[in-house]
Amino acid sequence: MMIRLQGVSCMYEGVPALREVDLEISRGDAVALIGPNGSGKSTLLKLLNGLLFPVDGCYHFDGQRITAAALKDDLFARRFHQRIGFLFQNPDTQLFCPSVQEEVAFGPRQMDLDDDEVGRRTGECLDLLGIAHLCQRAPWHLSGGEKRLAALSSVLALNPEVLTLDEPMNGLDPRTKRFLRQFLLEMRSAGKTIICATHDFIYIRDVFPTAVVISADHRVARTGSFSQIVEDTAFLEEHNLV
Repeated sequence: MMIRLQGVSCMYEGVPALREVDLEISRGDAVALIGPNGSGKSTLLKLLNGLLFPVDGCYHFDGQRITAAALKDDLFARRFHQRIGFLFQNPDTQLFCPSVQEEVAFGPRQMDLDDDEVGRRTGECLDLLGIAHLCQRAPWHLSGGEKRLAALSSVLALNPEVLTLDEPMNGLDPRTKRFLRQFLLEMRSAGKTIICATHDFIYIRDVFPTAVVISADHRVARTGSFSQIVEDTAFLEEHNLV
């Protein structure tokens, strides 16, 4: 099992954000996280990336327990963060270099790759997302959609096995949504494990076979076929998803 959560609960300043979450995701799965605002989807993604830790329960990634203590080991932490990549909901959170090219190259440089390999990865990722023409632009001068693609390109440069995406369709025009949908389908075909928090049922419906519904009380309310869940109007209304 690639990812296993057992009885995971999280809090912010004593306020529950996730309650007793059990979840298993296998290598190569594509899973959509759906739920109302504030249910805990972003919290779950941050936990999967080792950015916060449960107050109860445990999280195992590929058989290894992920804890604050484990991630104090630099070698372990570096390997873990190479294997799982995170696209934040707000791309400004992860864009900080003077140019898009430097942004995409930053991760590979931290892996101590040689200049040729860094250049190869950077060029391939910029081409893959169709933003090579933006390589010398400052990230803060880009449009919202361009920022999101630049941030995603920087994640891909590490070639992670698992992609975690927080509302990747937010603020995108229909053309860019179609592009991103096709990109996610290609990542699935390439064997990537994809976990995506989303409200956008239309564009990603056929990308994710499985959905996990997180309720307003921060619990997993249902796990199953994405198509069946989004067709269950009564269930969606009950959980404020339509």
